[in-house]
Amino acid sequence: QVQLAESGGGLVQAGGSLRLSCAASGRTSSSYTMGWFRQAPGKEREFVAAIRWNGGGTWLADSVKGRFTIHRDNAKNTVYLQMNSLKPEDTAVYSCAADRWDSATFRPYEYDYWGQGTQVTVSS
Repeated sequence: QVQLAESGGGLVQAGGSLRLSCAASGRTSSSYTMGWFRQAPGKEREFVAAIRWNGGGTWLADSVKGRFTIHRDNAKNTVYLQMNSLKPEDTAVYSCAADRWDSATFRPYEYDYWGQGTQVTVSS
């Protein structure tokens, strides 16, 4: 089992920045694809970003390209989501997930482990 714990959420004004962290523990492996997803009230879970195990491949949703970046530190078993130029429409619960098959997928059902999520609220 792998446990994931997100941190770094909060309230920020539009145009501001936040950095989310996702720390993995348990049977951790640096060979997982790590992903970030978000879910706003009344909406479906949405892919945000993913990174391959060696950091060589990263993917971002079109809605966050140019504003968000994802990177990981395998030595610390931690993945980060840097969010800049935040907009009110970025408001959601952000969750990290781990895909043990390293398939670099944007489909949430292909991820095996999930964190509890952290709230991000962007005020206008």
